[in-house]
Amino acid sequence: MTNRVFVHIGLPKTGTSYLQAIAWPGRSQLREAGLLLPGARKSDHLFASMIVRDDPGIARRGPGASEAWDRIRADVAGFDGDALITHEFFCAASAEQAQRMVAQLAPAEVHLVITTRDPLGLLTSSWQESLKNKATTPLADYGRTESDDPRDVWDWRSLDLGLVLERWSPAVPPERLHLIAPAPAGAPREELWSRFCDVLGIAPDTCDTSRGFANASMGVVEAETLRRVNERLTGFNTARARGVWLRSFLADERLVPRGGDRFWPAPDQVEDARLRGARAVAKIRASTYDVNGDVDLLLVPDDLPPRRHPESVTDAEVADVALDLVATLLRDLQRRSERTSPPADPPTRRERLRQAIRGV
Repeated sequence: MTNRVFVHIGLPKTGTSYLQAIAWPGRSQLREAGLLLPGARKSDHLFASMIVRDDPGIARRGPGASEAWDRIRADVAGFDGDALITHEFFCAASAEQAQRMVAQLAPAEVHLVITTRDPLGLLTSSWQESLKNKATTPLADYGRTESDDPRDVWDWRSLDLGLVLERWSPAVPPERLHLIAPAPAGAPREELWSRFCDVLGIAPDTCDTSRGFANASMGVVEAETLRRVNERLTGFNTARARGVWLRSFLADERLVPRGGDRFWPAPDQVEDARLRGARAVAKIRASTYDVNGDVDLLLVPDDLPPRRHPESVTDAEVADVALDLVATLLRDLQRRSERTSPPADPPTRRERLRQAIRGV
């Protein structure tokens, strides 16, 4: 039976993809070090988060998806060591769902791991992530709610650390709730992995950190262009289609490399994020959670450098990005056609004769 189960519940956009991109290719090395990544594959942890949150969409995820949580628990029960379950959508679970999940992992000792980020950075990053999933909501209208639905993962429900702690902290003793504060500006990329390993009790060099990647951001014009493309886009309704074509092919590979201006939401949204950060820090300071790092980095600074807002993007700017995209896509199609087109058959004897007669 597993001794301890570390359940990494998010938050979204706090380096979770980076950590998972290191852990999953190093799965066998982690197991040798005494840490199990249970389940048949990485997607089992996403599917488990849906099952825990009673999301009926699990039925559309294909054969075997509905049994993912059972597979994970069976693996945990059969391993003599520690285990890690990691997906950022767990954090949207209700208090009742959180308690049930912890109880279903008994008799293992469950530890919660929460990676964090300041609320303003979370708001802008999660808005971009929603665009990569075909959303069309302008930034001015984004983050205006606190949903009661555990299926809503791109909402303050999962982005507000204080709200997540309210639902999840009763599920385990405070000393078993581990908060990883943001790394200071200028820290090496590997700092997050090192802190994560410190909580898990493994050496950072157990896995190859070069496999990790950070989700880069689009500039303000590029983000607004993607939002407008989504408004006209039909199809691409499955998670795989969105992931392959919108997130990877269009956003990450063609819009992100352009760079572009960084941006802020509206002043009232900035102030809302500032208040949420202050409430979360006050809650942490009043607790006895295990905190790794400086929680003051969860506070939104009083003075912020000036940045654009997406509403300032002009039609001409969008048209310029769109034209560049058309040219890029045509070059992509040409290269792909040249790679996949079969070589031309050599001319037949009759064709060679005709060419000779024509003087070719």
